Amino acid sequence: MDDVGIDQMKVFGYGGKMFPILPNINAVAHAGVRFRNTWSMPECSPGRAAMFVGRYPLRTGINQAIGPNDLATSHLSPYDVTAPKLLKKAGYESGMFGKFHLGGPENNQAENSTPSVLGWDYFYGWIGGLPGSNDSTAGGYAKEGTYMCGFVPGDHQPLGANTGACYQPDGSCKVITSNPLLEDAAGLQCIASGGVFDPDTTCGTPTFTPNFNRENAYYVSPLVIIENGETEKVELDDPRARGYRTTIETNAAIEWINARPSDKPWMATVSYSAAHTPWQQPPKDLVPLLPSGASPLDALSCTNGDEDSALGVRVIQDRMIEAMDTEFGRLLVETGIAKYNEDGSLNYDPKASNTVIVIVGDNGSLATAVKLPFDPSRAKGTAYQTGVWDPLIIAGPQVAQPDREVDHMVNMVDLFQFFGELAGLDAHEEVPHTIDSVGILPYLTDPGQGSLRTINFTMGGLNEQANGGRNGPCVMTTACTVIPTSKSVCEDNLGIYWGKGYDDASVLPAFPSEEGYPTCADVNEALYKDGQSTLTLVPESTVAIRNERYKLVVNTSVDYDPASGEHKPVITEELFEVNQAAPVPLLDTADRDLLPTSDPELEAIRKDLRAKLDDMLASNPPCPGDGNIDGVVNAQDLANWGKIALSWGKSSVYDFPTPEYRDGLTDNKDEQVIQSNLNKTCDRTYSIY
Repeated sequence: MDDVGIDQMKVFGYGGKMFPILPNINAVAHAGVRFRNTWSMPECSPGRAAMFVGRYPLRTGINQAIGPNDLATSHLSPYDVTAPKLLKKAGYESGMFGKFHLGGPENNQAENSTPSVLGWDYFYGWIGGLPGSNDSTAGGYAKEGTYMCGFVPGDHQPLGANTGACYQPDGSCKVITSNPLLEDAAGLQCIASGGVFDPDTTCGTPTFTPNFNRENAYYVSPLVIIENGETEKVELDDPRARGYRTTIETNAAIEWINARPSDKPWMATVSYSAAHTPWQQPPKDLVPLLPSGASPLDALSCTNGDEDSALGVRVIQDRMIEAMDTEFGRLLVETGIAKYNEDGSLNYDPKASNTVIVIVGDNGSLATAVKLPFDPSRAKGTAYQTGVWDPLIIAGPQVAQPDREVDHMVNMVDLFQFFGELAGLDAHEEVPHTIDSVGILPYLTDPGQGSLRTINFTMGGLNEQANGGRNGPCVMTTACTVIPTSKSVCEDNLGIYWGKGYDDASVLPAFPSEEGYPTCADVNEALYKDGQSTLTLVPESTVAIRNERYKLVVNTSVDYDPASGEHKPVITEELFEVNQAAPVPLLDTADRDLLPTSDPELEAIRKDLRAKLDDMLASNPPCPGDGNIDGVVNAQDLANWGKIALSWGKSSVYDFPTPEYRDGLTDNKDEQVIQSNLNKTCDRTYSIY
């Protein structure tokens, strides 16, 4: 699940007063084990990478969501051992469906074939991962900005319509008429079918030229299919790339799973895009439990400009999670893993198949979606609890005493070793470099299993871009962040982009719009000099470590210092007592910081956690010249470099920093780095606490 933190999940004791309603996920949760103390990373790509290679971001180089400018050293390395590569040792086939976002297509020699290079036998989904922006022209019918949700609503909305012609890319057409109080607006029905809507007309000659080559969030996406080593990039006007993403992802997984031979083991990763922004209404038939008296789905706003629309986007996000739950239930039923009862509820018996189900979120919830009492000011993108505390549910025939909870610390990296355990493999023995995983299987088989971790760890930061570049600043209400990977992603997350292409002169007109502001420190400098209030900064580096009771958070940013007129590092250290109490846990909110302290016991705890944190961060020192992460700089590195330099020459894991930054090229300068370190063995020792 994407951007679905534990705060969304009532089955863990939290969530909103009523919504989202998740009967299918809940059924699996009650038939399995609910891990109530699981950390991922603050953002999606590092969290997903941690799961698939069992390694923290300090080893993978993936510190934040991968963007189009991030170098290959911030993508999953082709030399890493991914879960599908590991499981292949036990004869498994692996398929992934939906969001990838682990590398490519930009700055990666594999481009759209990255899933294949990383070990997946089959892929059906979205390489970059994020849905495109809502098409506010509704397929070219209106001027930019008219339809913020990407479709023509019913006529109870301005510029809406209850009837019209729905044109498909092949030239076919169908008239759709709807009662939006009872069913989806005709415009939404049209985009869900893959078409472009021409309101208040009948089929014939459209009143405009339908644009079938424009992305539209969850309804038109750049699909990639990889099968038998062949990669197909599906054009946007192809029917396979058109339709509701959650349904496309589910259909593809069902088809692949049902085609597996009965005598061959498999692993299917159904990597749902939901409920990542841009938020957009799902088809109403996927949301059977709408609240009574609520506005029709198509009447809700996809912007966050005022109190009413802020509520609208939160409701849409709930509905998107509920639609995902509906499709998840269908996935289980249509693959024979579960059945429907007569009342439509899910009948899931974990002993009825030899299939293990893992449900997990990739990071915490986005600030605007956070459910109380969790802290929206310390959400996705931070190492605070709301940003990294995620739902994890595991069910299957191995589970002893189903419908129980485990409060011991678990980390996203542990799933990598768990996948190996299921296949009879010891990941630590099979992988030739350091992994950070601790096993999970004992928690399933032994209800009395004690904690297998003494600490938990999470981190986020900046990815590497050529010559020290970084994402542009994005202003969200009173905060500035560099998490969004582009202007469109910033705006899809309800922010105002102040980087290159900045065009909101009403906020601060003094700076040339074509240049924008390089960093959040530059934004605060401009605001200060203009006499305006400065912004809080989402940390550029955020790390946390905890034991059973206490958590240490260290944040680093660079901000404008009015006294000196310079940009200076700002480092904060906070200590909290945290727990998993429901419905109101002890969280790491600003008012609960235990530092500074005169209590010698607390100071001893802080020192112990800080020492372990420093050891962790120092456990992967640089190894110039070792591009294939085998711990030795040798002739194999020279051979690898030569192949990449000759056939590609651009960003790769053999682009080494000389002297400070990587330049995004694989060339003779990198060969010199290998030559100067030839026959060096890297000391990367690490022990799990």
